[in-house]
Amino acid sequence: MRILCTNDDGIHAPGLKIVEQIARQLSDDVWVVAPELDQSGVSHSLSLNDPLRLREIGPRHFAVRGTPTDCVIMGARHILGDKGPDLVLSGVNKGRNVAEDVVYSGTIAGALEGSILGFPSFALSQEFSMDNKGTPLWDTALAHGPAILRKIIAQGVPKNTVVNINFPACAPDDVVGVRVTRQGKRNQGFLRVDERRDGRGNPYFWIGFERIAVVDTPAEGTDLAALAARFVSVTPLRLDRTDEVFSQVLNTTLG
Repeated sequence: MRILCTNDDGIHAPGLKIVEQIARQLSDDVWVVAPELDQSGVSHSLSLNDPLRLREIGPRHFAVRGTPTDCVIMGARHILGDKGPDLVLSGVNKGRNVAEDVVYSGTIAGALEGSILGFPSFALSQEFSMDNKGTPLWDTALAHGPAILRKIIAQGVPKNTVVNINFPACAPDDVVGVRVTRQGKRNQGFLRVDERRDGRGNPYFWIGFERIAVVDTPAEGTDLAALAARFVSVTPLRLDRTDEVFSQVLNTTLG
């Protein structure tokens, strides 16, 4: 089995080394193609107006001056040649990718591109908490990832579906189990725009996040609820985003 690994945190990110270790527990044929620079939050961006620069940094390890989407395309259609990957693993992301994160995440996008190209694809993310000083407990993903992947691969992943796996912010032995979840929705009150001034007094801005006094209890069955209870969250995501229920309403309205 040939595995293509990518991420959105960049070619030197610690999580990329973790996903490679996970991949090597499944196969000896592992390739790494990841962005030259941090591409967090770029979603499914595709470079059309700039050339892609490719740099080989080691055997079967390549850096692309582009997005995670670019990396998967370069890996599957150029670097690996006629024999493409059998599996795409994107991650392990530093921080969870749940709820609305899936819209912004470059990690999710790398897996989505793999699915678009016809390969079973997984996005893997490791939640962290400030209790650990913001350092992800990578051993949790490493300990639980391979077994979960083996079971899902043996079952088979439907076409046009990405499996989004999030590991809770706890030690491996403190993980309660695995839950199949749906995408949750979080309180957006924590999102803010931080205005600052540069040395010349000109304003500039950061999109940031802040802790809120009242934290909503996540709905049962969601990815958010699973992580809060120290379960690994496994969420199947479909490429087809059609709202079937509203489509029926519009057929009546516009018919």
